[in-house]
Amino acid sequence: MQALLGVIFHFIGGFASGSFYIPYKQVKGWAWESYWIVGGVFSWLIVPPLAAYLTIPGYTEIIAHTNGGILFLTYFFGVLWGIGGLTYGLGVRYLGVALGSSIILGLCSVFGALIPSVYYEFNPQPGKDTISMLLGNAWGQWVLIGLLVCVIGIIICGKAGAMKDADLRKSGRGAEDNTEFKIGLGLTVSIISGILSACFAFGIDAGKVMAEEANEIWKAANPGQGEFLFQNNVTYVVILWGGLTTNFIWCMLLNARNKTFGNYTDSSTPLLSNYIFSALAGTTWFLQFFFYGMGESKLGNGPSSWILHMAFIILIANSWGLVLKEWKGVSKKTISSIFMGILVIILSVLIVGYGNYLKE
Repeated sequence: MQALLGVIFHFIGGFASGSFYIPYKQVKGWAWESYWIVGGVFSWLIVPPLAAYLTIPGYTEIIAHTNGGILFLTYFFGVLWGIGGLTYGLGVRYLGVALGSSIILGLCSVFGALIPSVYYEFNPQPGKDTISMLLGNAWGQWVLIGLLVCVIGIIICGKAGAMKDADLRKSGRGAEDNTEFKIGLGLTVSIISGILSACFAFGIDAGKVMAEEANEIWKAANPGQGEFLFQNNVTYVVILWGGLTTNFIWCMLLNARNKTFGNYTDSSTPLLSNYIFSALAGTTWFLQFFFYGMGESKLGNGPSSWILHMAFIILIANSWGLVLKEWKGVSKKTISSIFMGILVIILSVLIVGYGNYLKE
């Protein structure tokens, strides 16, 4: 039952992450950097402390007396992750929701799932899954098989994206209907994003002492109730300070270079609507990790949680790509390829879920 709840929570989080960019498409008359940072203020500065305040009494005290080295490392991984998040937005911009998310999150799932397990192999800690544990147990082997299947699904989705590019060029509709679709630039920023976005998983591990303290406080007040669903919310506050730092600096530089500071007060654009949709996008983005923390509390802080989270995001993002007709004007063979990729990713989720069932 715990594994099933974990999978459900990860699906909700994946749905939020795979859907967050949709409200940005309703922003009119603003440059990308303007609506990205407005949404980011909600994602990284406003909503995380609010969520922590509502779920963890005294979360500020936990942060205040945490070792400075731990806080810095957690924040530093947040800065690196922020670069990944920034290039995620660019990857989606240039490749579309479906293809951009598939490539970025595929790389992210591999790095985020395996590197912590390798680290804990040489630096063992109680409750942490290591590579030898994954390889030496049936449940771990199923998780690794699920990861491999997920990567295969991502490769299929990437191949479908290349076929889409060829189809659009052949039909002559690429420039007309997909003015921002740039396969070369998009792939470059997507690869960078996929690698650095995995740093969020490392940030969660680095700041785990804060989550554990929140968990112990909750257990003392609620004996016999199991693990605290919202324990990671205090860690997110620090990680996302790092993400805000990176994105704020870059967006301000773009505002200055592109002379787009006027977007924020430009009355010729639907200002109220733009702010609302940007805020909605940012809030929806944060909900992915709100539910990720709930799922992780049920499945444990190991590769399976990260793989499930990434796989669900890829699944939802590709589904949105079909709904938004990002694949309009392509051949049936290309459409079949993207469907095949989605089905393989669904299979990977089922395999990882089975692995967690065996562990439980």
